[in-house]
Amino acid sequence: MNVSFPAELLYPASGFGVGVLVGMTGVGGGSLMTPLLILLFGIHPVSAVGTDLLYAAATKTGGSLIHGLARTIDWKIVGLLAAGSVPATAICLFVLSHFDLSGGAARALITTALGVALYLTALVLIFRRRILASYSSRFGDLSPARTTLLTVLVGATLGILVSISSVGAGAMGVTALILLYPKLPTARIVGTDIAHAVPLTLVGGLGYWILGSIDWPLLGLLLIGSIPGIVIGSYLATRVPETALRLVLSATLIAVATRLLF
Repeated sequence: MNVSFPAELLYPASGFGVGVLVGMTGVGGGSLMTPLLILLFGIHPVSAVGTDLLYAAATKTGGSLIHGLARTIDWKIVGLLAAGSVPATAICLFVLSHFDLSGGAARALITTALGVALYLTALVLIFRRRILASYSSRFGDLSPARTTLLTVLVGATLGILVSISSVGAGAMGVTALILLYPKLPTARIVGTDIAHAVPLTLVGGLGYWILGSIDWPLLGLLLIGSIPGIVIGSYLATRVPETALRLVLSATLIAVATRLLF
């Protein structure tokens, strides 16, 4: 990729902005970075997804180290999620390998999946409390065996969504874990979701690398901005109203999804 001088500033600035949002809300990595690369910078959807997956793997590794030191990761749940997500990701990438990734069919598939995933993420952000309340009143506590099975199935679902669109591991992953493990402290829910995102996005990113769809210079420029952005966003997380953040982020995701699909 031949990077022009303005892009050398815009890419780190984009990484910084997305990093701040991720640090403040725990959501926004793939949800904003991938469509930003496609719509603003004109990156091919396949390359945008692959590059963003490795970008997420790098940034969430740092988050996992912090949560690991704080002992806010449930490694058993991480293992169950990965048991579903890693095989599902591998299967999706195998299917994608039979497409002409530079052609229109792959572009249409990725763009459509991305738009749908963004709509789903926005709905989860807006209606999370209602979803949790409705689920609790209808299903109550699940048996350990059923919880284990559903955790693996959630992992598989996230693997499919993330490998095709790079979206889903944040808002949808956290909400699913809250539904399945209502007694688990919020910090452990978030830490577990972030830890699971590392193998999920790493396997997906490496798969896209094998398929030749990673833009390495772009990845480096994004990381330069995102690392300080996440640190600052984490600092601001307790100083900005959560409800306002969720509404603004949800409106942004809906607008971006609409632009991608229509």
